[in-house]
Amino acid sequence: MLRHVRLTACIVATTVLVLSGAPRARAQQPLPPQAWLFGAWIGGLFPPPSVIGAQECLAQPVVIFTRDIVMRITIVDQAYTQRLVETARSTGNGVEFRFDRPLQVAQSSPFGLTQGGSEVGFGCEDPDVLHVQRHGDNEISFPGCPEFPYPLIRCPAR
Repeated sequence: MLRHVRLTACIVATTVLVLSGAPRARAQQPLPPQAWLFGAWIGGLFPPPSVIGAQECLAQPVVIFTRDIVMRITIVDQAYTQRLVETARSTGNGVEFRFDRPLQVAQSSPFGLTQGGSEVGFGCEDPDVLHVQRHGDNEISFPGCPEFPYPLIRCPAR
């Protein structure tokens, strides 16, 4: 009987420790300053549509923000260009991203000529910096980036 009580007390104590420690561990990890941007966005290269469904929007987003990477589409490439986030700093009305230097991967053509080599950014004054200005919960712009003359809107969830 005493053994059963000790075992039950041990299980209860372990459960209490695990359950009480789990919420604090999650609460101690603050969200990064760009967390409100996470997701897919459309527009920027062209005027954003006034009404768009989630399926249509998610089929062709222009920019995708994640915790560590910002991806963008270009008109001339089929794949998204990915930039690794070095730092993200809140600016009061948006976020300033600084990106790691991209790896210069030269693709060779059938004749041995190299292609590419240009730095890929967002068409701003510095390819390794992106300023994001918040206009609302679902609208942003990239000021000073001529490749993105129009605002971007968040793709709806449904």
